Amino acid sequence: MVIPILEGSLHIPESFEFHIVDGIANIVLDRPEAYNALTFDMYRELTQLFADLQNEDQVRVVVITGRGKAFCSGGDVREIIGPLLEQGEEQLLQFTRMTCDLIWNMRSLEKPVIACLNGVTAGAGAMIAIASDFRIAAETAKIAFLFVGVGLSGADMGACYLLPKIVGFTKATELLMTGNFLSSQEALQAGLYNKVVPLDQLSDATMELATKLAQGPANGLAVTKRMLNQETFPRLQEVLELEARAQAKCMLDRDYREGFQAFVEKRKPEFH
Repeated sequence: MVIPILEGSLHIPESFEFHIVDGIANIVLDRPEAYNALTFDMYRELTQLFADLQNEDQVRVVVITGRGKAFCSGGDVREIIGPLLEQGEEQLLQFTRMTCDLIWNMRSLEKPVIACLNGVTAGAGAMIAIASDFRIAAETAKIAFLFVGVGLSGADMGACYLLPKIVGFTKATELLMTGNFLSSQEALQAGLYNKVVPLDQLSDATMELATKLAQGPANGLAVTKRMLNQETFPRLQEVLELEARAQAKCMLDRDYREGFQAFVEKRKPEFH
């Protein structure tokens, strides 16, 4: 049963699709022509929504996915990276803090979050995936932490803290320093994905898990997530601030501008 979202009870997002069915909140990133690249508005609304969902008793589980061939390709190069080149350090820090707030709100939400990875998952999209509690992926869902590819550091949105705890230090170092894509099977083997299925089975596999969790003990699941956070990521809030500051400084470096220019000119970047 689709539950109507009443104005005043929950902010209704405008930059992506959102609906609630049988206790399952469904977020669908809906810019398929741009591989669901994030805009400033999408960042803001996702961050606010994950905060608001904590107090929505009708919501037991959250599923986030993308429309088209991608889950999320990261921040939109023209709508985010380009404009940020004209910002000063304080404005850049405001932006990087907002991106980290999204990760904090996802981890702080004491309800299971499932990333339904339907395709390309990169950059900030990869961070949304690993901030989720479960990752169910299509066979086409390759993933990469692309930050170094645009002249930034791998320390973005908590990546240097969260990723090593999921795949181990050695693999995390490789992924964050090379920006290489992992195939779905490689990601499964590394422990990054919970399950990989053919694309035409992805929705059913995700809903099967979401329904099971929605019918489970809400308090028991909440306490489990709370304790996982406290025991596995005890410094997350501190680390997010450190990474926000580090990445804001990287955005002032000439390699960041070179990464943008190379994308616009469709050439390989020449980093210094």
